[in-house]
Amino acid sequence: MLQFILRRIGISLFVLWAGSVLLYILTINSGDPLEDLRESRAENRDQLIASRVEAMNLDEPWYVRYWMWFTGASKCLVLQCDLGTSRGGGDINSMLVQAAGSSLRLVTLATALAIVLGVTMGVLSAIRQYSGFDYAVTFAAFIFFSLPVFWAAVLLKQYGAIGFNDWIADPTVSTVTTLLIALVFGLTVSAVAGGDMQRRLISFGATTVVLFAVVTYFDSVGWWLRPALGLPLILLLSLAAFGLLLMLTSGLRNRKVITAGLVTIAIGTVLYFVVGPMMEDPSWGLVFALAAISVVVGVGVGFALGGYERRTAVWVSVGTALAFGGFVFFDELLRNWGTFVDKTGRPISTIGSGTPGFSGNFWEQIWNWGTQLILPTIVLTVISLASYSRYTRSSMLETTQQDYIRTARSKGLSDRVINTRHALRNALIPITTIVAFDFASLIGGAVVTERVFGWSGMGAMFQAGLDTVDPNPVMAFYLVTGTAAVLMNMLADIAYASLDPRIRR
Repeated sequence: MLQFILRRIGISLFVLWAGSVLLYILTINSGDPLEDLRESRAENRDQLIASRVEAMNLDEPWYVRYWMWFTGASKCLVLQCDLGTSRGGGDINSMLVQAAGSSLRLVTLATALAIVLGVTMGVLSAIRQYSGFDYAVTFAAFIFFSLPVFWAAVLLKQYGAIGFNDWIADPTVSTVTTLLIALVFGLTVSAVAGGDMQRRLISFGATTVVLFAVVTYFDSVGWWLRPALGLPLILLLSLAAFGLLLMLTSGLRNRKVITAGLVTIAIGTVLYFVVGPMMEDPSWGLVFALAAISVVVGVGVGFALGGYERRTAVWVSVGTALAFGGFVFFDELLRNWGTFVDKTGRPISTIGSGTPGFSGNFWEQIWNWGTQLILPTIVLTVISLASYSRYTRSSMLETTQQDYIRTARSKGLSDRVINTRHALRNALIPITTIVAFDFASLIGGAVVTERVFGWSGMGAMFQAGLDTVDPNPVMAFYLVTGTAAVLMNMLADIAYASLDPRIRR
């Protein structure tokens, strides 16, 4: 495996180098970097031209200029990058750090959401093949895949930002709207639950009634401006997460695993009162420390109570502990929504990646950081969502037709075990390839999204380099995207071996 990885690294470095040569040549020949000065009527025009020629080394052959850039970029291997300066004299290293941080937080979140939602929808579509839910997901996938990025972004700015900001000034939900929301969720839950007509009607009716009651209650108490979960809802959501983990692992037959999960929730309830005062204005160090403690508690409980199924119990306990901690974190975040709205007035911004001059506590800073991500993340997510759902569906359907799946069914294994432990694991192998390419392509595809939403990210730096015929910002963009593509493909190869041990040989 090590030899394979080293060989891939060597080939990838060669591909990166060849691509950099081609891109450098194309960039410097895409226009005239002195065009604006040649058309200028300034008295010192010749001096300005001479200064820019000297700063950009335009009097040198292209291969000499490329070698200057390559020499500085190669120092990145020892973490001492020197990517030069822009045409205006700005340091490319600083520009790249700021732009990459802005773009990568957007692309990483969009990719993670697209993977989770897309794979889940694809698996459910395959399990419910040719059902109403399958047709609805297929229709939505084709709609999302065909959406022009700029058009979807403009619609979101109008209805997701401007419309929401107008509504949050006096948030009320009419009875008709509440009923429509409840009906849509009821139909969705009944379609996902499946089963015979009686089971679907029960799922639809229960979900519709409960959601209608919840939304009506929230509207009557003004929850939209002063939201919170509270311990009862945290416990209910944690039990739901625990149940989902049981469905994906041992089911309801292993009492030791069930006991481990319930004990984890009980310990989390006790710790809720202990760490509550510490969460009023914490730091990221404290948050990560509490997450680490959650993992330790989950491992300890699962190992102590898991019996012969200790490995499964540990996974379920750790997942339950992290889910409980996540809901507590989200509860504290919701409690600070009202103060954030009071400070900003219009919380969802249509332009920029942050509110200039904003100051607030830990939770308000997260809201300021997160609300700017919502709209561009939705645009990038729905586009990738279509690919993941369709590929996962087709891969699951192909896998479930294999002989070993028929053998598993003939041995009496439940559909839950077959789908989660056998079919899904092998169906994810081709998905890893899509993830690798999609992450790198999203960075490049975010150029349009960043331009519409006014983000100062990689796209803005790339566009500025092309507009000014300045190769240094363009090459910095390529350095990040090219390296991301290489690393993600390498991780995909390693994931192949993890998902299918046969590939290791």
